[in-house]
Amino acid sequence: MAIKTIEWKNDQVILLDQRLLPEKEVYRVYRDYTDLAKAIREMVVRGAPAIGVTAAMGVALGALWVKGKNFDREVERVFGIFAKTRPTAINLFWALERMRRVYIENRSKGIDAVKKLLKQEALKVYEEDIAANRQLGKLGAKLLKNGARILTTCNAGALATAGYGTALGVIRAMKDMGKQVEVFVNETRPCLQGARLTTWELKKDKVPVTLLTDNMIGYLMQRTKLDAVVVGADRVAANGDVANKIGTYTIAVLAHRHQIPFYVACPISSVDMKCATGSGIPIEERDGKEITHIFSHAIAPRGVGVLNPAFDVTPQELVSAIITEKGVIAPPYARNIRAHVRNS
Repeated sequence: MAIKTIEWKNDQVILLDQRLLPEKEVYRVYRDYTDLAKAIREMVVRGAPAIGVTAAMGVALGALWVKGKNFDREVERVFGIFAKTRPTAINLFWALERMRRVYIENRSKGIDAVKKLLKQEALKVYEEDIAANRQLGKLGAKLLKNGARILTTCNAGALATAGYGTALGVIRAMKDMGKQVEVFVNETRPCLQGARLTTWELKKDKVPVTLLTDNMIGYLMQRTKLDAVVVGADRVAANGDVANKIGTYTIAVLAHRHQIPFYVACPISSVDMKCATGSGIPIEERDGKEITHIFSHAIAPRGVGVLNPAFDVTPQELVSAIITEKGVIAPPYARNIRAHVRNS
């Protein structure tokens, strides 16, 4: 991949600091798992699949540097710290459960064996994420015609995953197939992931991209022939309700009004079968300073009240299809999601 979001090297984790893009490309090296957990909380790395991969590596990293004394207690502390980083992204908890399973099933083999197996599993999570994104990209690309004009929001690209991307994975796969594609992306307040990250990725890939503000989407749909909206997901409930970056619900309502297909692209690991509907998805509330400031510059008076949910939930009836590496899931979602998860 041209964009290296996450890397395991010399028993350290290397992250591209997404807070500094597009102005600077800075890679940070993590040897301490607590620093890596902080990097997730502070959005050095973001995007549900990328968070899951980073957490898996974090568990391996933490176990690697724990000494023999109190090993089990310290490893439990590692799991606990990562579980408290970002509540909405289900891939985080999926990855931690997967790492825990390896830990429990192999603990009797001894500390050195467990450390080695946790590291191997983290690298598997990384490789499988890239493979899943490539596969779902191919499946999604088949849904879209040559010359398609697509709206996406936030960043669901290589930066949000181990590589390739989900929503942008579909766009990359279209390009790989020789299809022409034009992309529109809204800036995505408050952290401007669309403006800073998605445009940066697409420019690198030489994909035509047009940036607009969040409140221009209705105007765009009235005046421009859009063929589809393609977004990522931080969690999909068992009934097909989708949690994604704040503002996604608004886009879905507008797409429905203008009869534009609304597709969700995500790995099957983003599906939470324990969550019956979107009402059960925890929504992360972030620091109000993200709203009152752009970078370090204040844009609102001191002391103003702030509402800053990081995500919203799009009801399943507004979703045209969910694109996963296991297949394109169409309504009725409650039945078809269950079938895809069972076969995964």
